[in-house]
Amino acid sequence: QVQFVESGGGLVQPGGSLRLSCATFGSLANIYRKGWYRQVPGKQRELIATISSEWSTYYKESVKGRFTISRDNDTDTVFLQMNNLKPEDTAVYYCNVVPSRGPYWGQGTQVTVSS
Repeated sequence: QVQFVESGGGLVQPGGSLRLSCATFGSLANIYRKGWYRQVPGKQRELIATISSEWSTYYKESVKGRFTISRDNDTDTVFLQMNNLKPEDTAVYYCNVVPSRGPYWGQGTQVTVSS
């Protein structure tokens, strides 16, 4: 079975930066597109960035120019570099394949942007 484990979240001031990592456990072919999702309590989980096996990327408009997604296929790791963070970026961040698969969801990593 495949399991994603997110890490790197924390508390940061507005304008600060964080780098999230997503490790893959179990066997998963690296042909699948992977993505970062985030969720705020009371709201639906939203897809914010994706990357294909060919390194083609997609970003939600609100994070364009601030976030950068990358992947290392040799280590099955996906990264999210977040710069110029804003309070509205506060959420629990998750990674998964795109489209997502229910059993693959991890615990996520909390990102809090506050003064």
